[in-house]
Amino acid sequence: MESRHRIRAGDAIDMSDVEDGAVDLVVTSPPYPMIEMWDDQFAGQSAAVAAALEDGDGERAFEAMHECLDAVWHEVARVLAPGGIAAVVVGDATRTFGGRYRVYPNHVRVIEALESVGFDPLPDVLWRKPTNAAAKFLGSGMVPPNAYVTLEHEHVLLFRNGPASREFDPRATRRYESAYFWEERNRWFSDVWTDVRGTRQERDDAGDSERAGSGDERGEGTDRAGDDVASGAGKSATVDRSRTGAYPFEIPYRLVCMHSIYGDTVLDPFLGTGTTTLAAMVAGRDSVGYELDPGNLSALDERVVDVPERSRRVVSERLAAHRRYVREARADGTAFDYEATHYDFPVRTRQEREIRFRVVDDVERVGSGEDAGDVEESQTEYLVQYAPVGDA
Repeated sequence: MESRHRIRAGDAIDMSDVEDGAVDLVVTSPPYPMIEMWDDQFAGQSAAVAAALEDGDGERAFEAMHECLDAVWHEVARVLAPGGIAAVVVGDATRTFGGRYRVYPNHVRVIEALESVGFDPLPDVLWRKPTNAAAKFLGSGMVPPNAYVTLEHEHVLLFRNGPASREFDPRATRRYESAYFWEERNRWFSDVWTDVRGTRQERDDAGDSERAGSGDERGEGTDRAGDDVASGAGKSATVDRSRTGAYPFEIPYRLVCMHSIYGDTVLDPFLGTGTTTLAAMVAGRDSVGYELDPGNLSALDERVVDVPERSRRVVSERLAAHRRYVREARADGTAFDYEATHYDFPVRTRQEREIRFRVVDDVERVGSGEDAGDVEESQTEYLVQYAPVGDA
């Protein structure tokens, strides 16, 4: 099995090189309007944003920033197949303008935007990010009534393109090989995720650090080398890579496994340093990504080197976790009625029997511009080869 991953340095408001309905799943995290770290980017894209910020008009700036994202959502609607799923990770923001402190509900505005392009909202996920922050609120401290709760969650918004689900041939092997375990399903399809840690990134230009996307302007801590990040949209704005939004690998990997099958195409229109691409590689899906800042894409080259090792680790952990679950369930008296076809362990349901994992054997950078002949300078492509993992 192989997968292909096409990366474009450009604005996702124009995805004309992607055919109508060619994408099966969208997994993305846009820049969050009204988080201060994104002000320059949005202002560089829109004079209306710049004017609203200059005037100190938070409501007007909020709407103008979302209008920048709206153009991308229209293109997403064109390229996503009927019945395809769009997963958008977004956090709300808190901000003070002119002495007025309030929350800006980004998740509400994104839902409105995607509904307006014909998507049906589905039950979503609240991702509650564990934090070690000592201060858990803003405002007046220990004395009521003027303290505010701290935003420690983000929304994983889920949509379907149109009213009908995707249809598959009942004998489609790749769909059943893409199954997840019963216990994974119970954890992944919960509407609250507390088992995925967030990441942090340093605000080098500000002289301190900020927890991205949480709405907490005071955050603390810095990234470890190679932390997963997602970037954003804009026509001409330049993205400073020291100011990128935290996006842990587990989030897109989980969403890709939940809502696509081997061989599907995953799109991220706000690619950043390519965490969604890495997740698609590990999960055995094709991908397409757009990113404004070529510097972020050069970082992707560095991260792709580790994909084979990451793939082996992820698959090993999933298999080990299932074996552990089987031992514990049997100790509690649970009976298993089915045996996995490709492995030496039982599974809970008939649908899990054909589950089959693959690990990345090799990643080849096809090239860009001069290196690839007919591939444009703004485009890079990776070809990934896989080996099946089985012991039965």
